[in-house]
Amino acid sequence: MKGIVISAPRSGAGKTTVALGLMRALAQDGVAVQPFKCGPDYIDPAFHAAAAALNGRGQPSFNLDSWAMPGAMLDGLADTAGDLAVAEGAMGLFDGVAVPGAAGSGASADIAARMGWPVVLVLDVSGQAQSAAAVALGFSRFRPGCRVAGVILNRVASPRHEAMVRAGMAEVGLPVLGALPKDSGAGLPERHLGLVQAEEVAGLQAALDRLADLVRAHVDLAAVQALAAGGKAGDGWKARPPGQRIALARDAAFSFIYPHLLQGWRAAGAEILPFSPLADQAPDASADVVWLPGGYPELHAGVIAGATRFLAGLRGFGGAVHGECGGYMVLGQALVDAGGVAHPMAGLLGLVTSFEKRRMHLGYRQAQLVAAMPGFAAGARLRGHEFHYSTILNQPDAPLARVSDANGAEVAETGSVRGQVSGSYFHLIAEAE
Repeated sequence: MKGIVISAPRSGAGKTTVALGLMRALAQDGVAVQPFKCGPDYIDPAFHAAAAALNGRGQPSFNLDSWAMPGAMLDGLADTAGDLAVAEGAMGLFDGVAVPGAAGSGASADIAARMGWPVVLVLDVSGQAQSAAAVALGFSRFRPGCRVAGVILNRVASPRHEAMVRAGMAEVGLPVLGALPKDSGAGLPERHLGLVQAEEVAGLQAALDRLADLVRAHVDLAAVQALAAGGKAGDGWKARPPGQRIALARDAAFSFIYPHLLQGWRAAGAEILPFSPLADQAPDASADVVWLPGGYPELHAGVIAGATRFLAGLRGFGGAVHGECGGYMVLGQALVDAGGVAHPMAGLLGLVTSFEKRRMHLGYRQAQLVAAMPGFAAGARLRGHEFHYSTILNQPDAPLARVSDANGAEVAETGSVRGQVSGSYFHLIAEAE
């Protein structure tokens, strides 16, 4: 499938606005858009899926992560049915881990180069004019094999400002595909960790339509489509489900799980049995495993502590149980919220976590299991990502794994295991090659 990568020199330049507006506008025109997210972000894909899904058509947005995913997985995920792949980058185009490993640096440029997808560079031109062309030219020449095919200008102050920036781009031979005005009024609200979750945005469909209107009015959609190129045939990849029947917590408190995992589990024949802890639903007792994804349990700690059917069902479950990040916290003894109130959790692990003093933990994680967890035996090497603001007050059942960051520095959040119950702060992406 031919595609493009929407990237930028840095975070905050407007690539999400452009990507969502472009996906929605193309979907409105009948194009079967296959969205992707470069890197480990697990919130943007839900917005992508909503933007690209119209008239009964639509696909989940999959992450493509060159640091965490084996090559076969990357190629298999990218080889998906659709008319056009639109991949939104993360951070700046070349931003990745400080010491690139054999699996890649995790930069959006890795995906563009591997798939042969040209880059559309979104430039925040506020406070500059012809100088923006020097930035774009530097990006276009920085890495062989990663082709910057054109630019979209963002936060343009006036027609005169736009003309000056266009003049600079003409000098360096880079096509200007569009120019979005400053203070357009289109955008999405902020969230607990960045953007709100897609399901929490009131009037999301109308907001996406406004973004499509903005892009349609100020971007040459035909020119963007004409740039699409590349595409790589995948030989397929096989996921290792944690069980044949997986009871999966799914609601506003448990929403962060990578779409490629769900797709891979289903493709391997596993059955997903969703349930809502916030609605006080117990996991299906006939399942082989309970999986509690990450999310925002700290915002719903009182409700979870009072969800008697959910907690009783979890404590009485006869199979394996695993929690990631927020799900890991819920498996613990207690969760202390931002106000210092301790809420009792499931107590299947001795873990106690706190949000009273927020401290950000962010980055790739590599783990070698010292005990088994659902789907993986002791000794397995896993790759994932961690992003949270909680701190550990007590972790008596550690370690589940030896955990380090992308550069090999050990981290204290090693996960926990007690019998058939396990949990980790990192969100699983893939097994390491």
